[in-house]
Amino acid sequence: MKFKPLGNRVLVERIDEPEKTPSGIIIPDNAKEKPLEGNVLAIGPEVEEEGHIKVGDRVVFAKYSGTDITIEGVDYLILQTDDILGLLEK
Repeated sequence: MKFKPLGNRVLVERIDEPEKTPSGIIIPDNAKEKPLEGNVLAIGPEVEEEGHIKVGDRVVFAKYSGTDITIEGVDYLILQTDDILGLLEK
């Protein structure tokens, strides 16, 4: 199944947080927060016209933003471009 966002929305797959801290402490699942970074998988037509965000970009977004959806058992997030705080560059 393919999902195409409408308007100024993007489909993002969250990037999971590491299981351990840099010092080696294991973080239990109940202590983890939802990650605030993700990879853009699809963009709406208005986003494509602007050209600032592209499929494959890694983005940082606001903590309580977007709508969670599940497609074929995989969790995704639909964000408006206003909820995206910036791009992470390599």
